[in-house]
Amino acid sequence: MSKSSAAGFDWISIFIYLILICFGWTNIYSASLGSTSGSFFDLDQPYGKQALFIGLSIFLIIIVLSVEAKFYQRFSSIIYIVSLLSLAGLFVFGKTISGATSWYSFGSFGLQPSEFAKFATALALSKYLSDIQTNIRQLSHQVKAFIIIAIPALLIVPQPDPGSALVYAAFFFPLYREGLSGFYLVTGLSAVAVFILTLIIGPVWVSITVLALGLLMFFRKRKKRPGRILVTLFAAISIGLSFSVNYIFENVFEQRHRDRFNIVLGKEVDSRGIGYNTNQSEIAIGSGGWLGKGWTEGTQTKGHFVPEQHTDYIFSTVGEEWGFLGSAMVVILFVLLLLRLLILAERQRNQFYRIYGYSVIGILFIHFLVNIGMVIGVFPTVGIPLPFFSYGGSGLWGFTILLFIFIKLDSDRLSY
Repeated sequence: MSKSSAAGFDWISIFIYLILICFGWTNIYSASLGSTSGSFFDLDQPYGKQALFIGLSIFLIIIVLSVEAKFYQRFSSIIYIVSLLSLAGLFVFGKTISGATSWYSFGSFGLQPSEFAKFATALALSKYLSDIQTNIRQLSHQVKAFIIIAIPALLIVPQPDPGSALVYAAFFFPLYREGLSGFYLVTGLSAVAVFILTLIIGPVWVSITVLALGLLMFFRKRKKRPGRILVTLFAAISIGLSFSVNYIFENVFEQRHRDRFNIVLGKEVDSRGIGYNTNQSEIAIGSGGWLGKGWTEGTQTKGHFVPEQHTDYIFSTVGEEWGFLGSAMVVILFVLLLLRLLILAERQRNQFYRIYGYSVIGILFIHFLVNIGMVIGVFPTVGIPLPFFSYGGSGLWGFTILLFIFIKLDSDRLSY
């Protein structure tokens, strides 16, 4: 990289990224520390491996930023196809860890292709939507865009890894920004609301509520025949869904997923079984107070009461050892990064660059929202890491490539 090209990189985003991975490593060190402190680079310990992963991330950043920006647009389809093949190959060559066949094993290290499929899908979707012949307001083009998003998600679900598949909902951000009708967003949110309300109060009361709201909207649109038809259809589908929820919940979801939903909805109290992680996480965060107990001084963390705390539950270490102040700092850093990326995305002249930027924002936002919500007990446990923070080489590398491709694209914006 030349000095002139380096000057075009967004150093604000890079600086926030560096703070997050460094602070993440300090918490991984504390969460995985044994009774005695060891070398920071002990590869038998998670913190040693993470230090190695961070070092290799720097190498990846150099490669990503050295490649010509147009390469990512030109070869997006090939990158996407390779990522799909890597996901499909898991069914033959994958290694099962904790009940999920999501990894390729290389000795003591593993590689999770679903983490790399995110930026590959973002590139493919950006390429398709930026094509001059694509009009996202046309149904046929909407279907093709949905297929690009759905294929990797459908390959991930049966691993099983529903958490990683859930992240693909993030691609509604760029779709909506490029002109997709808000009808899909309203429909999706309504379906989620009907599903959750049915689990809480039952299908009969949900149907009565939907029917009452439907009648109200029906008579408000008495002079608009298309509006009445749409309201009637929407109400009928919602009522049908409400009476299907119990069947879906009992026959499609696995028992562990049902238990997690029931715990979050307050229908079960299981502090020793499947709700143990969340319960211990809440205790750890609550015990931190305003300023925390100090680095490596968290009693819940040192006692390893939260299983696998250095991975998906790393935020609980922040809450206990750094308190409300440290937790707020992490949240603020993520918000600042997302806002900065939003500014960068909006200033792009190239549509491909802009769409990819919104894809990055969506993916990071979903991970950030669901992970922290999961750790504090607002969302069910679904196994989604906190970007740049949780332990794991595949996750760190995948997020790093995702972010720095956009930083490279942004540096090339002045050529348009």
